[in-house]
Amino acid sequence: MTSQRPIRVLQVIDNLGMGGAETWLMEVLRLWSKSRAVRMDFLLTGGNRCVFDDEAQQLGARIHYVRYGRTHLARFTREFRRVLREGRYDAVHDHQDHASGWHFLLGTGALPPVRVTHVHNPAYMIRHCYGVNPGRRLTVRLGQALVACYSTRITGTSWQVIAECGYDAPRFRRIPKAALHCGFDPGRFLGCADVAKASLCREFGWPGDSKIVLFAGRIDQSPEAGPQNKNSGFAVSVGIECARRDARVRLLFAGAPSPAVATLEQRIADAGMSGRIRFAGVRRDIERLMLASDVLLFPSRAEGLGMVAVEAQAAGLPVLASTAVPRECVVVPELVRFQEVEAGEAKWAADLLELAAQPRNIPGANQRVAASPFAIENSAAALFKLYSNGAAA
Repeated sequence: MTSQRPIRVLQVIDNLGMGGAETWLMEVLRLWSKSRAVRMDFLLTGGNRCVFDDEAQQLGARIHYVRYGRTHLARFTREFRRVLREGRYDAVHDHQDHASGWHFLLGTGALPPVRVTHVHNPAYMIRHCYGVNPGRRLTVRLGQALVACYSTRITGTSWQVIAECGYDAPRFRRIPKAALHCGFDPGRFLGCADVAKASLCREFGWPGDSKIVLFAGRIDQSPEAGPQNKNSGFAVSVGIECARRDARVRLLFAGAPSPAVATLEQRIADAGMSGRIRFAGVRRDIERLMLASDVLLFPSRAEGLGMVAVEAQAAGLPVLASTAVPRECVVVPELVRFQEVEAGEAKWAADLLELAAQPRNIPGANQRVAASPFAIENSAAALFKLYSNGAAA
């Protein structure tokens, strides 16, 4: 990666929180801060500080807080153009799907030659979480039309999400596309499973021989079945069924809580499983949790890729995922099993217990992930090629 001056890139994203895209960009920033091949700045359309801001600034990134929304369009336009002009960027990488088309329209006259629209979220989320009325659905359609006009590259966390969101339609034919997987350092997931399990069991007061099922992801806003993306209510039902079948089973939920937790905890108590199914909230030690666990429960109704499944494979952890999760997340096939949500709690519980009994080969699985496009060095190399000449690896 050589250049007369660093390539300058502006990342447009809502915030620098603990999400998959944000965590990936921070991994890339840490890597590039050592080589100085790329200068990476951020424009945060949420307008608020978040967990990674201080570290990003210490690594040399400039952060611009410019709120985007209908009531902020004039200021956003003015500030966005100013940031683009003063930064003299070679590329702008927008991680907000159809909204990138609107952003690029408002940046007309100051846009760099490389303009990337990145699709992270599945169409399921657009339909059920954003496009909930005719006005919002129109905003999505117009935003995608603007993507067709302004973007020079369309990337997605998977080919599946690119197609699901309609970016394989004829009007996007002229724009090159690529699956650009988020990356991470697989070495973080190497360790001793027995030591990690003993530590986790002490933390939660569980027996040392516990069979730990891990759910890693935010808790849905509603405990009921329906358009709940992470399907945490279903996961609780599966956990209860598992615990009924095997007294050693414990289920740990690691992720941002929601108002639904109180209702779910009552369901757990009513089933007589209090203490055996726990909500741990946001954790910064996902590597330890995956090493300590025996199987990952991943019943999402939709995913852009499902990076948590890739991280699990780096820890040699078996995964039971819904069929809605893109197959592109599979690096170690013998570790990943897919199941229809409609198969029900009993089938999911039986599969989980079978997978939890598998022997683990953590070094072997980790080595295979380290050689995949998900390794941070490979992911960053694909980004560098994208920014430097507008063509993905």
